[in-house]
Amino acid sequence: MTANTDTTTRTKAEIGYETSQFALGTGMVMAASVGLWGAVCLISALVSVGPLNIVKGYLTAMLG
Repeated sequence: MTANTDTTTRTKAEIGYETSQFALGTGMVMAASVGLWGAVCLISALVSVGPLNIVKGYLTAMLG
């Protein structure tokens, strides 16, 4: 005679840990998106205005 046994395992999910992992991941994705967008805008300005005009404008803005 054979007996079938069925075993189950339960895992406790730590809601605080899971939430913080999700928030950290979302924050990292948003930071990467903002950085990428900034780099694209800088490259676009360099292409449309020219590198010398960008440097001149930056120095004028910083020094007055």
